[in-house]
Amino acid sequence: MKKRNWKALSLLLVAATTASLLFGCSKTEGGSGGKSEGEGNGGPKRDSIIIATMGEPPSLSPTDHNAIAANYMNALTFSQLTRMNQDMEMEGALAESFESVSDTEWIFHLRKGVKFHNGDEMTADDVVASITYAKTCPEVNLYNGSVETIEKVDDYTVKITTPGPSALLLSDLAHHGNAIVPKKLLDENHDFATDPIGTGPYKHVEWKRGDSVEFEMFDDYWDEEHMPSIQHMIWKIIPEGSSRTIALEAGEVDYIVDVEAMDVERLEAADGITLDKIAATNHMWMMVNLEKPGLDNVDVRRAMNCAINKESVVQVALNNLGTPSYSMAPDNMPGASNENTLPYDPEKAKEYMAASGVNPKDVQFSIICSNDTKKRAGEVIQANLKETLDIDCTIESMDLATYLSITAEGNYTAAIGNYSSTDMTQYLVGVYHSKSINASNKTRLNSPEVDALIDKASQTVDPEERAKVLEECVALLNELCPQVPLYQDMHMRAYDENLGGVIMYPGGTLYMHAMYWK
Repeated sequence: MKKRNWKALSLLLVAATTASLLFGCSKTEGGSGGKSEGEGNGGPKRDSIIIATMGEPPSLSPTDHNAIAANYMNALTFSQLTRMNQDMEMEGALAESFESVSDTEWIFHLRKGVKFHNGDEMTADDVVASITYAKTCPEVNLYNGSVETIEKVDDYTVKITTPGPSALLLSDLAHHGNAIVPKKLLDENHDFATDPIGTGPYKHVEWKRGDSVEFEMFDDYWDEEHMPSIQHMIWKIIPEGSSRTIALEAGEVDYIVDVEAMDVERLEAADGITLDKIAATNHMWMMVNLEKPGLDNVDVRRAMNCAINKESVVQVALNNLGTPSYSMAPDNMPGASNENTLPYDPEKAKEYMAASGVNPKDVQFSIICSNDTKKRAGEVIQANLKETLDIDCTIESMDLATYLSITAEGNYTAAIGNYSSTDMTQYLVGVYHSKSINASNKTRLNSPEVDALIDKASQTVDPEERAKVLEECVALLNELCPQVPLYQDMHMRAYDENLGGVIMYPGGTLYMHAMYWK
């Protein structure tokens, strides 16, 4: 069979790394290979960094979750066959090279000499076992639906077949759920949730529940060109946004991943602190459980959509550091569509409510939130729904792990949630495909028409044709109105001014390998 040029294909395939942390190629000066760790304003040499994050990971296993906080940490300890570089191109990671030899068959050539944290060498047996196992895990198996079979060719070669032409295979393989782990440990039922063993640039040291997770650099990391500069990394769990800000100002932490919107002006004015902002692909909504009475009525959902003032939500929740959203998918990716969207219109909201035939008093529900920003958004929604539609709702705050468990299982009525991707197809697979129910399809939408369009897009390699299919799908979703879109926000990172190599990326990627102390 004639081989296809994988690089040409890779330009069509963008990873949906859901705010992941990647160790790919860096173009930042002094930001890779451990070249630039210095004294920092004449002080003692620093070999550690403390990073503040709002959420505690539900698990350190790559196959147990789709939580952003855990994504960050999984990328420290694990590697995948592929990864996305800063040019938004797919490239090999644990796979040194790969090629498509037919519409449905791919060959991946593995790097030799790659070591796991336990000292074992990675081989094809580990790759086959890891991806085969991931396909059985409900939280992540939607990211390997493009893998029909995987088999060993020799110790350093694997063959993957796809159900048909696939626009997602390379980006699917870059997802943390397809991390490569030792087959021996899988066979032994090793607890990766508390003891992650992978091939990543950092080894796990200690997890103090409710407080911190500590890592140290893995000296035998396979990617010598991009060895991290910082030896020790501690992720400090600080749920309250103002507390994260105070900790950075006091020098108790060095870097804030989740900057509180209300503290932006304060941080911008602070001495010794740098704050970066960039428009994000992150999409925030009020998701509603379509299996609950009242919320299963499309006109009720349309009424709520028209009743909620998205501009007020952005003002109150984000201090205007975001953009109101009216579509069921992000506006800044190929395949976006504003067809069938609903504007803020209280009178139209009342018309939809009347057309539904549902008594507003029968639509009582609770909005669950996992941080202060979501809570502020919920308070605006609460007031809007009461004033316009006489719908009563309460607000319930909880920790991230509980929130993720409840929403995935469908044990809720409404929640403020979000999803981040750099590829529209993967976004729609994760949020709206029926195979993602009990994982990231929190609304539990089960539409054969939507599924068919997403599947068609997944098999359409040509980007222009795929965009047309995606636009049709998004327009249909806007008509079905499975949830209430709210806004697209900004990624904001604040850090010690002596920290160099900080790279910002719209998808939320953190290139931690590139960071160094000046």
